[in-house]
Amino acid sequence: MKRKCLRALVLALVVMMVCSSAVMAKKKNPLAKWKSTVDMSGAKYTMKVSNISHPVIEGVAAGYRVRDSLWKKSNGQIALKYYPLHQLGGEVEVLNMLKTNTVQGMLCSSVAVTNLAPRMGIINLPFLINSFDKLDKYIASPLWQHFLDGMKHQGVMGVDITGYGNYGWATVKPVKTLADAKDVKFRIAEAAVQRSLYKAWGLHPVVMPWPDVSISLKQGVITGLDHTPMVCNITKKFEVCKNFTTINYAQGLFIFLVNEKFYNSLPSDLQKVLLDVIHEECAKTRVLTRKQEADQIAKAKANGIKFYQLSDKEMETLRVEGDTVHKEWAGKIGADYLKKVQDLMGYKRVLNY
Repeated sequence: MKRKCLRALVLALVVMMVCSSAVMAKKKNPLAKWKSTVDMSGAKYTMKVSNISHPVIEGVAAGYRVRDSLWKKSNGQIALKYYPLHQLGGEVEVLNMLKTNTVQGMLCSSVAVTNLAPRMGIINLPFLINSFDKLDKYIASPLWQHFLDGMKHQGVMGVDITGYGNYGWATVKPVKTLADAKDVKFRIAEAAVQRSLYKAWGLHPVVMPWPDVSISLKQGVITGLDHTPMVCNITKKFEVCKNFTTINYAQGLFIFLVNEKFYNSLPSDLQKVLLDVIHEECAKTRVLTRKQEADQIAKAKANGIKFYQLSDKEMETLRVEGDTVHKEWAGKIGADYLKKVQDLMGYKRVLNY
């Protein structure tokens, strides 16, 4: 009897192992599509680059395009190892790793970068640089480099940007008015400007790292997202949040940051190659991002996601209340610089600051 039980137990274990192996075999590597076909092990210089999100988003996939172009144009001297999908940790953690040259580069979200570079918080101020056209105008202006240099004092260079669309509200229940919004528990990023903004708006933010969002939505810890329709559709947040209120209060960016010590370790010709490649690929990606946002909104609507717009009066309320955030952050950004950007964008102040 004991032998029969032992045989049955062994057989059951074997079956479980076979089934487990079969399941693992079927489970696809989410990054397999972007795997390099080139052996980069012989490169003289290696740079690790991190990102929090999925390369299905064009602004994230740019990291792979930089990798491939950089390998080619450096004649195999620079190998860029790209780690999207928060493989190296959350953004606040990786920003600290970037400062110490533990990682050499990062496509950092604009909401997170303000934790170490308050000046860069200007990009998140409400209704300032809140469209693709305004962003292009900012990039083309002499004011742009001052933004990119926001982390220079910490040994980190801002080189260029990609993006992920225009911010609004993805919610479980429809938000057609500001009264509706008062009942929503909005997830916001670990970002100082967003905390200031939601306080000014009198809404209920829940500060949360991006990897925790999916399970928190399913458990009802949060009932809405402060994010872009593109990201919500691609990352399947619309499976829970069936509604989106178009606010377009800010542009979501990925800022290509490079550790200055690593950059200075490169010979001058490779420094130029690195910067040229990043600029070229980021410029191409910004064009792709415009199209991707439109495509993803169309797909979301086709799948039954309802889109709403607040009244003009309530949008003006958001703008007026949001101006207090401009005032609060003027000292951190630099009041003179902020005014120059506001003038460039045609922003009308409500308060004196």
